[in-house]
Amino acid sequence: MNWKAEWTTRLEPSGTSMVCTAVLVGLLVVATITDVTWREIHNWTTYSGISVALLMGGTASWYGVDAISGTETQVATFGIVPFTDSLFGLLACAGVMLICYVFFAGGVGGGDVKLIAMIGAFLGVTSGLEAMLWTFVFGACMALIVLIWKHGVWTLITNAATTTWLLLRSGGQFRLTEEEREPLKTDLFLSPSALVAVLIVRLELIDLL
Repeated sequence: MNWKAEWTTRLEPSGTSMVCTAVLVGLLVVATITDVTWREIHNWTTYSGISVALLMGGTASWYGVDAISGTETQVATFGIVPFTDSLFGLLACAGVMLICYVFFAGGVGGGDVKLIAMIGAFLGVTSGLEAMLWTFVFGACMALIVLIWKHGVWTLITNAATTTWLLLRSGGQFRLTEEEREPLKTDLFLSPSALVAVLIVRLELIDLL
């Protein structure tokens, strides 16, 4: 195994890395409860999580027990990414989410940006971005399920077909009114989706799907 392959392998903690996983999952459980119950992801959850992730990364790198420098037992037990990867994971995930926040106003909230940034700080760049993508996949699936539950499959298909026909007929000039858009709006709960995404990435459940 060359140095690049070994670096990549060591940078991705195994699914048995319980300490880091337990801390992150615990924070996501709290965020999920507050998000579903009150539609809020509190700053004390995300900011505390980001601080803990960077502190864990810095401490693990300082003592040589992170995912790069640690032994196999230490990596499997702690699963803490190096401080630099934690920092870049934070910046990468926050950067992508900020773009979503700007271009999809109303669909992504400030709490969602900080939540995904926290995940990036815990998982690093590669796993953080992977978890973020899974979060959006599950979030979209949940939103679709809610729409089907509220309006029914036939109504959604009929509305979609009608809208498509009007768009084609008007040469793309047709626009739905705010009243017509209202039934299609649904809450996008990213916290529970992020919780499932992190479990999939961290416990390597993708192989079972």
